[in-house]
Amino acid sequence: MTAFSIIGKSVKRNDLIDKVTGSAKYVADMQFPGLLYGKTLRSNVAHARILRIDASRALALPGVKAVLTHSDVPRVLHAGSPHPRSASLSCDQYILDDKVRFWGESVAVVAATSEEIAEEALGLIQVEYELLPAVFTVEEALRPGAPLVHDLGPGGNQVLDPVTCQRGDVEKGFQEADLILEGDYEGGRPVPAYMEPNVCTCQWDPTGGLTVWISTQTSFMVRGIMAEVLGLPLNKVRVLVDHMGGGFGAKQDLFQTEFLCALLARKTGRPVRMEFTREETFLGGRTRHPARIWLKQGFKKDGTITARQARIVYTSGAYGSHGPGVTNVGTTALASLYRCENIHVVGSCVYTNTPIAGAFRGFGVVQAYYALDIQMDEAAVALGMDPAELKLRNAVREGDVAPSGHPLIGHGLEDCIRRGKEEVGWEALRSRERDEHGPVRRGWGLGCEMHGSSAYPGIKEQGNAIVKMNEDGTVVLFTGTAGLGTGTHTVQAQIVAEEIGVTFESVSVVHGDTDAVPWDIGAFASHTTYMGGRVAQMAAAEVKAQLVARAALQQAVDPSQIEVRDGVVSVKGTDRSVSVREVMMPKRGIPAPQFVGSATYHPTKSYSFAAHFVEVAVDIETGAVKVLQVVPVHEVGKVIHPVAAAGQIEGGIQQGIGHTLYEDFQIDLKTGRSLNPNFVDYKMPLFMDMPTIRTVLLETAPDPGGPWGAKGIGEDPIVAIGPAIANAIYDAIGVRFHHYPIKPEQVLAALQEREGGAQ
Repeated sequence: MTAFSIIGKSVKRNDLIDKVTGSAKYVADMQFPGLLYGKTLRSNVAHARILRIDASRALALPGVKAVLTHSDVPRVLHAGSPHPRSASLSCDQYILDDKVRFWGESVAVVAATSEEIAEEALGLIQVEYELLPAVFTVEEALRPGAPLVHDLGPGGNQVLDPVTCQRGDVEKGFQEADLILEGDYEGGRPVPAYMEPNVCTCQWDPTGGLTVWISTQTSFMVRGIMAEVLGLPLNKVRVLVDHMGGGFGAKQDLFQTEFLCALLARKTGRPVRMEFTREETFLGGRTRHPARIWLKQGFKKDGTITARQARIVYTSGAYGSHGPGVTNVGTTALASLYRCENIHVVGSCVYTNTPIAGAFRGFGVVQAYYALDIQMDEAAVALGMDPAELKLRNAVREGDVAPSGHPLIGHGLEDCIRRGKEEVGWEALRSRERDEHGPVRRGWGLGCEMHGSSAYPGIKEQGNAIVKMNEDGTVVLFTGTAGLGTGTHTVQAQIVAEEIGVTFESVSVVHGDTDAVPWDIGAFASHTTYMGGRVAQMAAAEVKAQLVARAALQQAVDPSQIEVRDGVVSVKGTDRSVSVREVMMPKRGIPAPQFVGSATYHPTKSYSFAAHFVEVAVDIETGAVKVLQVVPVHEVGKVIHPVAAAGQIEGGIQQGIGHTLYEDFQIDLKTGRSLNPNFVDYKMPLFMDMPTIRTVLLETAPDPGGPWGAKGIGEDPIVAIGPAIANAIYDAIGVRFHHYPIKPEQVLAALQEREGGAQ
């Protein structure tokens, strides 16, 4: 077994001092001589043609330097997300269009010498609309003869042709079943609610080069789509991103403002910054895809699943964004997690005149597994089985083929369920005597999940890294991976230090500049450690080989006799040792040859697993649900930084609690107007709402595709927590909910309905 010096230790993050002292500079903190402030005029109708825009009064306002409308910008059709075309995203957006498709869409932008002047100028722009019929629900959008959101696509308001996942014979499977369950499930519209609103600053240089400072997860993708839409070669677009205040997947997209910011800067000849207000992160940002799922499964008396049939419909909103990718991932997810030989699942995605749904932590799987795992709990009750035992019986395991087409490694899901049962004393909880006194009822629930590290095969990803050793033995990693605030560059530095055999403190990381670091596809799909860490390890291994060769020459031994650990180079079996610094020191005034390693890595797919055991308290007088404790058990292959891993799990649980009990971005279904685009009316769980969390990390199914077997952990915790809460609520009060969020008034109504039906 490998003894690690740095891997598996919670070293001090390399961005810690900057963040705790406030010296870390985010895009909105940066100042530029002559900076102008850009603001967006957003539509107050959901679907209309723009007949006329009069910006003359705004242009006459002192301090206003430019106004742009659809007639002033290039008419280039593009995808809202900057991912490669292999992601099958919809090219359905213009920089600005003569048509608006949702309430809050950009119709014009202003650049002025202050934010206040820019805001005042927006009120002086007059827009005349020709109102068009709108569709706000999937049912309306799919009705024959429904108004079209787009005059393109596969037909009607479908974002893409339906996706089908099929194997075996479903009808035969249902004929073999002793129990058949079917139900309808629904997921709401939570928003990412990252701390740092969307922001970018653009500046042109005299040679026609564009520099973009931006908060994004995909700096090279931003460079590519900015170059494509603005008609520039890649060497004329430089994208800079340093510190980020979160993204949760949504900051993979471009939000129109980036193009408009660049065009305002070019028109005025001055740097321009455009920053969303908090309200704009709701109106012009991205949400999770609302979803409706019909699910039918057949079971034998022993719990074996004989058939699974499902339809899942995602609401994309006004534009495609990641709708095709989410649909593909969510549809195939319904064919996984629990073994079944006979499956037929159909997924679709539909345009509506509502805010845009995009990438969000859990990427289509949150909705799919919410339905699947709750129905498994229902089946256990109907069969008179323990839900944990039913899930263990059917859990995917070693050799099963995952949705990506790859055989699974290990028994990760089974390991998680079994360990969680031990941790919480599940057998005793199942047989406990219920306390029916007072208004509060307690219950326990279990939710399970599996999630891939990488987006393969939907996107053929690639990671690149360069590692350089300096003449004093210190090391620099050049990486294009983005840091969303998760500590990824600390983890990568740990990996490089461990691979070479130097101390963590001797490794620095250069990132965030598309002119200086190697190309990277972006931070998403839980692949940053799996792919970015692995390629950094590969590049570091090249440097180590060069270091070992030089040390072996100096010590007059074979390279196989050299060992490097904690910055010390030793000859095995002897007491001879020198520091890495001494190996690299100049000889006769000439430094060591430049030691540089570079690597490219194309990952396929690995899967992490989790089982969440949750206790809730339900007040039957108020309907309030409180999560009391969570015991999340995650199998992640290899833990690189324990505190960072636990932090990801705790953050995902907090988001998942919000989605399940509180969060829902509300849209008026008569006008399309957003009703709660702020933190006053949009309820999220705060620190005082958080339960006790006791995280268990397992390393039982390492994947050779990751560094020392490490797999992703970013998205997993937000998936399992939702069904665990819903199942715990059922255990507490005997009422089943098939939707999220589960609100107090709905709990009360369900209890009253049950009592009325019992009379």
